[in-house]
Amino acid sequence: MKLLTALITLLCLAGCASKKPIIDKKGVDLAVYQQDLQECQTYAAEVDKAGKVAGGAAAGAVVGGAIGAVFNGSRGASRGAGAGAVGGAAKGAASGEREQAQVVKNCLRGRGYRVLN
Repeated sequence: MKLLTALITLLCLAGCASKKPIIDKKGVDLAVYQQDLQECQTYAAEVDKAGKVAGGAAAGAVVGGAIGAVFNGSRGASRGAGAGAVGGAAKGAASGEREQAQVVKNCLRGRGYRVLN
């Protein structure tokens, strides 16, 4: 369980270093763009990444436990649940990252920027 908690914490911290979108800078006031980008990133921070990580871990634990039980009884269920939880947490974290990036891009497009990626 300690390993799972450490992994989830690392995944959430890794999300703090999200990549900036690439925009067409022709005719763009970069000072205004930086202000808009910061505001859009604030909106993106409202995405419930922790909930996605927890939901992914729970779903992964259920599936992993069921598969482990089929192959190795209760001992396999325990190990399978742990492995499934870690994999599910990683998948949930990735999903949260993608959603945050999409919120930033949508926000910038709404403010008139041409987002290239």
